[in-house]
Amino acid sequence: MLSFDVIGDIAIIKCFPILLKQKNISIDIFAKILEKNKHIKTVLCQKGGINGEYRLGNLEWVFGEQKTDTVHKEYGCKFYVDLNHVYFSPRLSFERMRIAQETKNGEKILNMFGGVGSFSIMISRYVSISKIYSIDINPKAIQYALKNIKLNKINNKIVSIMGDARYITMTHLSNKVDRVLMPLPLKSFEYLIYAVRALKKRGMIHYYDFVHSTKSEDPIEKVTQKVSINLCKQGIDHGIKFARNIRSIGPNWHQIVLDIKIK
Repeated sequence: MLSFDVIGDIAIIKCFPILLKQKNISIDIFAKILEKNKHIKTVLCQKGGINGEYRLGNLEWVFGEQKTDTVHKEYGCKFYVDLNHVYFSPRLSFERMRIAQETKNGEKILNMFGGVGSFSIMISRYVSISKIYSIDINPKAIQYALKNIKLNKINNKIVSIMGDARYITMTHLSNKVDRVLMPLPLKSFEYLIYAVRALKKRGMIHYYDFVHSTKSEDPIEKVTQKVSINLCKQGIDHGIKFARNIRSIGPNWHQIVLDIKIK
């Protein structure tokens, strides 16, 4: 059974060599995807993994309408995305709502890797927060975030900032927020100390990481130990309030989230 992700009206499948070589088989498979899923208009093929500073996939149009832009809907929110220029994962839908439900009214929040605004907008829609500072280094992501803020009628709650979260945190946001989001697993460990510095005297960090673990290892425990050792070395009193194995991203590879309480 061929699995695929759906973003708006676009289906994204992993391109195996046999699909690319045997075009007649491929076209039949792609046509069936559209036939069984009437809302899907386009099929894109992802060749390889997510790469580069902007977290982009190597996507190729293979069937249906020839486009890479769409509007994705979840939990009453809408997100413009162009998958050639910005990163978006429908598999984090549950996480976006979970963080919104964890957030308290009146909080100030830092989203260090804001993307097109999906986490920030979800929180702003469901919680009466004070402010969210949503940072991203990709100018296209900021462009789409601003569109999405307007689309979802989120007024004066989200500040979209283009740049490196380390620099912006240290120069403008030290000791300013109650909660920090770090939804970029490849950078979170490197940026963790800056997340701590962004918090007021105490607060919460939602930390995401990728980890490789054998069958005899617990991936959650492996990430927990790595993070706790790092924070303890720097004299930071903390506790792990919650941990979850979000998904498998490959053989023995996992995406983990830790909710870290800085005391």
